Formats: sequence, structure tokens, C-alpha cells
Amino acid sequence: MPKITSRTLENGLPLHRIAIDGTRAVTILVAFEAGARTERAEENGMAHFLEHLVFKGGEKYDHYTKVNETAERMGGSLNAYTSHDLVAFHITVRAEAAPAAIDLLTDFVGRPLLDQTELDKERGVVIQEIQRYKDQPSAVAEDLIDRAAFGDHPLGRTVLGPEEHLRTFTRDAIVAFRERQWAGARGGAFIVGNLDHVADDAATAALFERFPSLPPAAPPAAAPELVADTLVQTRDTNQSHLRLIYTPQIDLRAQRAPFTIYSTLLGGSMGSRLFDEIREQRGLCYSVSASDHLRSDHAVLQLSSGLESGKVGEAYRRMREIVAELHADGPTEEEVERARAYAAGRLVLAFENTNAVARYVAQQAIVHLTSLNPDDAVESLDAVTFDDVAAVAKLVDPDAAAVACVGPHQVEDFAVA
Repeated sequence: MPKITSRTLENGLPLHRIAIDGTRAVTILVAFEAGARTERAEENGMAHFLEHLVFKGGEKYDHYTKVNETAERMGGSLNAYTSHDLVAFHITVRAEAAPAAIDLLTDFVGRPLLDQTELDKERGVVIQEIQRYKDQPSAVAEDLIDRAAFGDHPLGRTVLGPEEHLRTFTRDAIVAFRERQWAGARGGAFIVGNLDHVADDAATAALFERFPSLPPAAPPAAAPELVADTLVQTRDTNQSHLRLIYTPQIDLRAQRAPFTIYSTLLGGSMGSRLFDEIREQRGLCYSVSASDHLRSDHAVLQLSSGLESGKVGEAYRRMREIVAELHADGPTEEEVERARAYAAGRLVLAFENTNAVARYVAQQAIVHLTSLNPDDAVESLDAVTFDDVAAVAKLVDPDAAAVACVGPHQVEDFAVA
């Protein structure tokens, strides 16, 4: 059982300490509800671009070489990520280096220089990142399915944004976005792992108070109804990348764990229905899966497959049929028991990593506003019953799916009979 303490700092930033026994590592993570979902249409791509720019240096570590070399001297793993929900910065180090790691992270993230020269250089780097993703059919399929599911809503736009936006973003606009979205009240700081060398005192708080006091912005726009469009990017390839999204109207608190177990037995393991039939029995693909994702106001079930282009039609029809069969007949008790054990076991193994725990608690605290204790997540999976999962299966409407595919196909190929 981790020991968890929380306090709110003078700048409005919640500071959470999650002490975990039996580890020699500690992860420091700071996140804000400032992902792509919070962008205005003309800002699309700005949240991710800002993530890049802060690594160029702060007041104390005032150049990217100082940031990078300081992290390396700690033996630290330093990184960041931007999703539709969050932007987050994190460093994992040996426990003895925690104070220095907090000093580093809070300096360049909490008070970044956002130098104009570095901004112009990084603009080209991110454009190259966008072009790289365009060359990867699987990544294109991910962007395409979001647009097929959510249209022109921020959830339907890419996190990286379009190239033309990156060419026009100004420093003033980026600073304005940060001041609008990086409010302490819409974020959190997390120290996770071995806390033996992290004092719970004014000095530690002062480092996290380097983040400015900012008024919180309005919440992001509510998720739209599923658009359920079908989008195809035609490419002359031997391999195709197929995606489907369903958005069942589940109770986002009470049915979270059953939804995870449903997606696991559908396509989350080698014993799942999709893997067994689409890959093993029919030999239609190398990869096929189902994954669940919960945001603050809606649930997403995504089915994914990469497969030989000539087999897409059969795989697509059978994938939809399997969802329909679960909707009509429900799972078997043996499937639920096996998927419950597998999902809980995978989570226990993931939580051996302090970085994974930090990312989990950030999502819990900022997006879901619920328990930070990772043990609660495992216990909630263990407590799921067969009836709980059967009820979720009934909520996945087999006729309401967004579809996306990259390969030598046309939209008509995905018409539902």
C-alpha cells in the first residue's frame, strides 16, 4: 500500500507524494490539462510544440545542453508527452538524485525561456516529425480514425497539428496559450517512488512554486456524439491498416473496470476473441487488438489491425460480427475470469515501474478526479463480476462505429450489409 500525501501550493498547483516501498527509483512528473483538446482550431499543434520548446532551457539551466547534460549526470531518464488530454514532463532517477532532479525539472518547465531563435529552429524539427508520421501508414490510420469518430471537434484533430500551423505560430501566441492553459489548479506535480531523499518541507515546495500563479481556463469543449464516418486514405500498398472506434455510453466511474475487462477479452490478449479468430484461426493478419480509453466525459473502444490488403474485407466483416455477437450473447464466464486475471496482472507488473505509476496518477488526478492509489485500480479489476462485463457488452452498439483505413481501398469497401 503506497503512502500518499497531497497539498496545494501557493501557486494553486497540487503536489502529490506517492511513496512506494521496495524501489531505488523516483519519478518526478508535472502535468497540466493542456493537451490538444484544449486548443482552438487555429492553435492545433501548439500544445505539442510548446512541449518541445520548454526543453531549450529555463532560468538556471538556460540552454538545452545544460538541461540534457545535467539529466545525464544524474543517470536520469528525461522525457515528456502530449496527448489530447494532457501535457506532461517527467524525469526518473535513482532516489539519491531526487532533489537535483526536482530542481532541474521545475526550472526549465516552470520558467522556460522560450527563446525566439530556438523556437524558429525547433519549428523545423517538429515539421520533420509531422512528415515522419505521414510516412507511417499506421500513424496515419490513428489520425484518420480520430477524425472519422469526432469530426472537426478538437478530439478529431491530430496532436501534432498541420504543418502550415507550425510555420505560423508566434512566440506571443505560444506564451498566451501557456498562460491560459498551464494553471496550477488544472494540473498537478507528482513525486513517485523512493522518497527517502525528498524532504517534505518549504524548500521542496518552493521549487514547485517556480510555476506561476495563473487563473484556470474554462474546461475544454464536451465530447461530441460519435460521427461514425468512414474515411479511407488510398495508398498502393501490400499492407493495410484498419481502425474502428465505438463510444459506448458507460458509467465512467462504476463501469470503468468492467470496460477494461471487456476490451481485454475482445482483443487485449493472445487469448482474446479477435486474436484467436482473426489471427490464429483465419490467419488474416499479424496484429489485431482492442483497447479501451476513458476520458473525463466519454469512453472509447478502438479495434486495430495491420494486415495484408487483400484480406481486409474478410477481417473487417468478422471484427464487426464479433462485436455484435458479444452485444447479443455476451461473453462466457471463462472469458471473463481469464481476462480479469490478465488485466489485473498486467497492471500489477506495470506498476513495478515508478514512471508508469506517475503517469497513471496524473491521469487520475487531473482528468478523472478520482483515487490516486494504484492499488485501488488493481482491486477494482479483481472485484469485477461476470454480470458487470455482460452489461458493458450490451452498451457497445455494433452498428455505431467509425471506420478508418490506409491502403488500396475505397470507402465503399466498408459498407455494412
